[in-house]
Amino acid sequence: MLLTDIVEVSKAVSLTRSRSQKTALLADILRRLRPEEAPVAVSYLTGKPRQGRLGVGWGTVYRVEAPPSDDSGLEILAVDAILEDVAAASGVGSKQRREALLTDLLTRATPAEQEFLRGLILRNLRQGALEGVMADAVAAALAVSPERVRRAAMLEGDLVGVAARALAEGPDTLSGTSLQLFTAVQPMLAKTAAGAGQAVTTLGTAVVEWKLDGARIQVHREDDRVVVYTRNLRDITASVPEVVSAVLGLPVSSIILDGEALLFGPSGPERFQDSMSRFGSVAAESSDPLTAFFFDCLLLDGTDLIDHPLLERREALRANLPPAALVGSIVTDDPEEADAFFDAAVAAGYEGVVVKDPARPYEAGRRGSGWLKVKPAHTLDLVVLAAEWGSGRREGWLSNLHLGARDGRGGYVMLGKTFKGLTDQMLVEQTERFLGIETNRSGHIVHLEPKIVYEIGFDGVQRSARYPGGVALRFARVKRFRDDKGPEDADTIDTVRRFMSG
Repeated sequence: MLLTDIVEVSKAVSLTRSRSQKTALLADILRRLRPEEAPVAVSYLTGKPRQGRLGVGWGTVYRVEAPPSDDSGLEILAVDAILEDVAAASGVGSKQRREALLTDLLTRATPAEQEFLRGLILRNLRQGALEGVMADAVAAALAVSPERVRRAAMLEGDLVGVAARALAEGPDTLSGTSLQLFTAVQPMLAKTAAGAGQAVTTLGTAVVEWKLDGARIQVHREDDRVVVYTRNLRDITASVPEVVSAVLGLPVSSIILDGEALLFGPSGPERFQDSMSRFGSVAAESSDPLTAFFFDCLLLDGTDLIDHPLLERREALRANLPPAALVGSIVTDDPEEADAFFDAAVAAGYEGVVVKDPARPYEAGRRGSGWLKVKPAHTLDLVVLAAEWGSGRREGWLSNLHLGARDGRGGYVMLGKTFKGLTDQMLVEQTERFLGIETNRSGHIVHLEPKIVYEIGFDGVQRSARYPGGVALRFARVKRFRDDKGPEDADTIDTVRRFMSG
């Protein structure tokens, strides 16, 4: 298959919001693959090279000067072979070797293919073919149910591998997959609900648990062997000896646990950023220990529990883990009791709660309606300092917003960027509005007079060396345009920093 075929489909997928249309476009090209092309094409269409990270950054990719080709005859297997060499380059002269390989690749690519390849190598393609859509497309290409593909992918933790094997060898390969120790599965995820009481009303009798603001972990143990995986299935066992020790102390021969690891001080959970900083480093004796809390059990002493109801999996936890290792929870059908539990959790320093259907199996890799997360609603009124021209479906509109708070001296302090929450109508309206107050441009960034105020929702504030105020918003999203407020009404940097307390 030619790279241009992948590029054309990627572009078409990025320009439609319809999930069914994305699925149809992807399924059509998947049906045309030769068996040996499947792993490469599926990887590219989910936005990453088959080799994973290639050891090259933005500077290297864009420093390469390569006049484009007018021949769209480059095949994806040829691209894959070059990227394999890029990934393998190491030692003295490896930087120059990578640049030479990339130069060779890009000079063989058309302008559209060059743009795609640069985005692919840097893993920042915005084509809309996320894994959920790809799983549906693989199912359509194979004429099987999406559930079969998703289940195989969740149990292997590798949609690309599952899809490539099934496309090459046939759909029967999907049936041979089962839960295996030391093969990490994709974690079950939660949708958002407006309130704990509302979530209980929706689900009926429900489990209401603390929502911890730490690092998601999945722990596999068999006899004396323990492996700890992150949410993205990376092995970080060497960094968390305290978690390994805790799980080795359990009275079981084999177990798979789902939970979170975080720093936990005398007054409760520490800040997310502190936990993540410790979590990402190699543990030292002087380091503050992480505490692991568990809320699910997928396997116990050789018995696969993944399809069992949550209440049964909770019983497996309660029977084999000490109370201090369990996430705080209640089981209730009373919305008022759920709301009170949420208030108490937030007051104790937790991020909120997760409300769970007690009859639901573990739906690995899915953000289903069986788990509903509830967090406090934080908002700030912030000034838009600049905006970036969008790409893909947002091409031609000013999109990614640079957000600032008043610094108390007549200026503004940038806190981060977001395009989350912007509707098509807002994109059209703000593009016209912003161009009327443009001051200058730098590349794809349009700098603005500080006149426009947006209400911004966010999950928290963390320290950041990237911005001059030393703080940044977590998961910022646009709530609405505040046409009733001017920049003098925007929140100050001191107000923002108060969200760091606790």
